[in-house]
Amino acid sequence: MLPSVRRFNEEPHEVKRPYYTRDARRKVRFNSNFDLFQSPAANWRDTLFCEAAPEPPRAEELPVAVRHVMLEYGGAVREVAARVLGLLSEALGLSPGHLAGMGCAEGLSLVCNYYPPCPEPDLTLGCSRHSDPSFLTVLLQDSHAQGGLQALLASRWLDVPPVAGALLVNVGDLLQLVSNGRFKSVEHRVVANRSRDTARVSVACFCNADIARSTRLYGPIAELIAADDSDGAGRALYRNVTVPEFLAHYDKKGLDGRPALHRFQLLQ
Repeated sequence: MLPSVRRFNEEPHEVKRPYYTRDARRKVRFNSNFDLFQSPAANWRDTLFCEAAPEPPRAEELPVAVRHVMLEYGGAVREVAARVLGLLSEALGLSPGHLAGMGCAEGLSLVCNYYPPCPEPDLTLGCSRHSDPSFLTVLLQDSHAQGGLQALLASRWLDVPPVAGALLVNVGDLLQLVSNGRFKSVEHRVVANRSRDTARVSVACFCNADIARSTRLYGPIAELIAADDSDGAGRALYRNVTVPEFLAHYDKKGLDGRPALHRFQLLQ
């Protein structure tokens, strides 16, 4: 998967130009900084995006470089996500199929990032501080390049080096919401590429509801609200929200360092 992403990004401009767009309605699109006109500064990366589920694009809509691997890889990631959601459901004291039954992985978006060498890496980032607008994110890192991912822990940025043959799974904002804060979404960033001659690539798969058609309201799971309160009355930490509403707020806000979940918190 990673070699295919690299191959596409290093093709001539005329090959990539047909996919360049900021129209979020297109299932396959290529651009630099989805939030270019919202964020205070641009990041040093290019991104190929593919909405792979529940209705994947036709093969001919995909760039030739990734055509034979992208949807196959997406299908494999959905299997991984289903297993992880089952384990997380059990960790919450629910039945193994609870989170999957809520539609938490009906949709899948592949975000293929390309971080070219940056001449002044201390002046910018590969990707600004944020948490993910998903239930789960399954990340494939380039183990042959210098790691760039960092996670925030106790006000410190810690390196998350790539491990060959491994996938990294992040809890997203929406899983924090439905778990009533039991699971915490991960604030992270990507530093700019310090290599002089080698680009860094990664593929992040966002597991979500069916974004185009979902009208379901997502809020803290009722069983968890009751379990979190000693008198059994329960207190939800977040209000109900549809996934399209949450994503619209996230996209409008951009990667500005502010948690998107704050808008949906209930006053205690």
